[in-house]
Amino acid sequence: MDRNAFGRLCILLRDVGGLRNGRYVLLEEQVAIFLNILAHHKKIRPAGFHFKRSGETISHYVHLVLKAVLRLHTILLPQPDPVTNTCVDNRWKHFKGCIGALDGTYINVLVSNADKPRYRSRKGQIATNTLAACDRNMRFMYFLPGWEGSAGDSRVLRDAITRDRGLRVPKGNYYLCDNGYANCEGFLTPFKNVRYHLKEWGVGNQRPQNARELFNLRHSKARNIIERAFAVLKMRWGILRSASFYPIKIQIRMIMACFLLHNYIRGEMTNDPIEEQIAGDTQLGVVEDADGEIEYVDQVETSAAWTQMREDLANSMWNNPSNVDDNNRQ
Repeated sequence: MDRNAFGRLCILLRDVGGLRNGRYVLLEEQVAIFLNILAHHKKIRPAGFHFKRSGETISHYVHLVLKAVLRLHTILLPQPDPVTNTCVDNRWKHFKGCIGALDGTYINVLVSNADKPRYRSRKGQIATNTLAACDRNMRFMYFLPGWEGSAGDSRVLRDAITRDRGLRVPKGNYYLCDNGYANCEGFLTPFKNVRYHLKEWGVGNQRPQNARELFNLRHSKARNIIERAFAVLKMRWGILRSASFYPIKIQIRMIMACFLLHNYIRGEMTNDPIEEQIAGDTQLGVVEDADGEIEYVDQVETSAAWTQMREDLANSMWNNPSNVDDNNRQ
């Protein structure tokens, strides 16, 4: 982040997070120590050499700033902003009522030998399966780290929506998901056994031939936002690219802090250098809605009504007179 964003973050951590100057270490240095460890995945001793502080001092302020950052969740988690009829973004205007994209990602963690079988993912990594949902601006609205890598995506999602302060999807709205999830109320997935990935429609390939292929193409273009968000997140914070050496509970909190700081940077900096670089080559509670009468999706089960809704949406896209060759927009 740039200097202005860093200064505003320090003010935020003081006013909202409750962080204060230490006897010998000013608030700004405390924050710099914490960000340095997250961004470059430094151990305590190298960080101590860099800042000319003892290992005990570094460790103390890492935990202190971590707590302060987690207190910012009430202001750094954006509220859902559904796509409306006035949307002109070609990627999103076809999905009225959509509030973003949802997916899971593996983040490597260090656990005891006894726990390694549970945390071993299908790719052989020792990792936590982290569920996250982002809006159209690549800001994370919800995230749930901590599940073992062996847990399936649908199982993690089912847990998220049944928690007291878990993932809330207002009825009538939905997230775009991949086929790792069920096509059900609140979660719209592509058609199976139909071309889906963007590279399958690359230059020289045949354009969509029917309603289902067109739906999958547009779905893939929009849902790609969550993949880009994960890429930016992991490129920004080196601590997410390999297992850290903290106890597992602290590792989970570090992951949560990275998500929150990602949102902060997305909101404070007009140009995100990490995103430009990509283009060139335990949960936090969601802020409760003031309107207690809103109904939310409370189960993840495939339904005939939702399957028909997807079919109708695909046919609507295909029959739209304004439909043009999507290949030319990629």
